[in-house]
Amino acid sequence: MTALLSGLPPLTWALVVCAVALGWGLSWLVRWYRQRRARKALIASITAAAVDSLVDVLVPDGMGSSFHCDFVLLTPRGIVVIDLRDVSGNVFGGDQMDEWTVMDGAHRFTFVNPQGALYDRIAAVKALSGEIPVEGRVVFTRRAKFPKGLPKWTLMMESLRSEFPPTEPAVVSGVTERFGEGWQSVKRSVAPSSRAQVRPIATP
Repeated sequence: MTALLSGLPPLTWALVVCAVALGWGLSWLVRWYRQRRARKALIASITAAAVDSLVDVLVPDGMGSSFHCDFVLLTPRGIVVIDLRDVSGNVFGGDQMDEWTVMDGAHRFTFVNPQGALYDRIAAVKALSGEIPVEGRVVFTRRAKFPKGLPKWTLMMESLRSEFPPTEPAVVSGVTERFGEGWQSVKRSVAPSSRAQVRPIATP
């Protein structure tokens, strides 16, 4: 095969190279489009319950640093901070465990219990929002399974809508009037985060 290709004239070589480059470019474009479409669907699904929302922002911690927040939602219940996790496999975690374990076939890894970081994010948002109630959830995409049950403040994507149903248009003005001042304080205080640019996105 190599000998056959080495005997090709320069024009044919150029056409072969162009065909390979075009194929690679089209493949990359298809992957990019699918990821972009999946991300848009994921954002729409999570923000469906919100009157207003912030996506991928840095929330100041009051000590000169900041916390990355995947989603900060204004809902009829108040503000909800969402920590999105996209892992594949069986997840074993608990409220008192320092690390949670993911087992996906022969692949095994651990990550730090996300509840502590969630509490820190909630506190940071609360410091900005005044009297608005603030709660949080660690949300896993459907690629994850919890065979031993879900730890506290943890939700699967398919359960998010049942706990935080889409906001009815009739209540939007009431939510805005009730929580508007504190919510605007949060919006003025956050900054865009670049962390999302390196995080994998999976179909919810």
